[in-house]
Amino acid sequence: MDAGLIVYALYLAAIYGLMAIGISLLWSSVGMVNMAHGATFAFAGYAAYFAAIWAGPLAKDWLGATGWSQPALAVFIGLVAICAGALFGVVIYLVAYLTIHDKQNFPVRSLIITLALNLATVQMLLWAFGPQQKALPRVFGVGRFDWLGMSIRVDQVVTIVATTLLLGTVLVWLRHSRRGLEIRAVMQNAEGAALCGISSRKTALPIMMLTGALAGLAAVLLSQNVFVSPTAGVTPLIKGLTIALLGGLGSVPGAVAGAVLIGFIEAATGAIPFLGQRYVLFVQFTFIVCVLLIRPRGLGGLLDETRE
Repeated sequence: MDAGLIVYALYLAAIYGLMAIGISLLWSSVGMVNMAHGATFAFAGYAAYFAAIWAGPLAKDWLGATGWSQPALAVFIGLVAICAGALFGVVIYLVAYLTIHDKQNFPVRSLIITLALNLATVQMLLWAFGPQQKALPRVFGVGRFDWLGMSIRVDQVVTIVATTLLLGTVLVWLRHSRRGLEIRAVMQNAEGAALCGISSRKTALPIMMLTGALAGLAAVLLSQNVFVSPTAGVTPLIKGLTIALLGGLGSVPGAVAGAVLIGFIEAATGAIPFLGQRYVLFVQFTFIVCVLLIRPRGLGGLLDETRE
């Protein structure tokens, strides 16, 4: 595997990891499988698209002479997508958590509600914008550079670096901030955290905003290569769910490891002449099934034992 393929695999792992980590965090802290994660992805993609249309000419007028127009536009689009994803997380909190979190069979009920919310959002986006695909401007770097004799795309390196920095910041926040400690307490033992005065309602809201923000960033990063559309979140949702299961629901390190493995499998499968992109999903799901047959809880899934 050459350097270009390794960078491409890490690029895929970075984007899929954002989705998978969000799903794992939400399950481990709230006990919800968020089927509206794909709708968050699509909603944030459209928010970034319209932000680029509005801010693009302004950035060129104000910063075009300095050469900072493209980096400034990239930061602005990324922040808009993150805020849009966090806002959609609030909607999920109000619709699929706050009203039923203390009811029986909450995991099943929330799964059905978030699935309905996902379908409704897709239909609303189709009604508002139509099925036409939208293209985001290539603001996260264009062109290639040579490294170790290999030609590597700039936008892929920017995506890997940005995702690594963001996830590192999130993990530091979870480990050292007061709110992060409360979230980790709920993840380990929800009943014990409640006895210590940690409100599950107050803890669920920042978690849903955080996971929505991660999906929003994944949307703007992946839309550098694919198009924004009402159904753009379907594939990232499927990949995020399968990677979260592979890594073990509730395990952030497992989700990271699963994202890296799936990214390398996709890159390697696509590069094999007699397989190619047609067999990527087949190879990935075969690998996931084999791992789950050997280790049903996934690579790092110890959540069930911890909660029991």
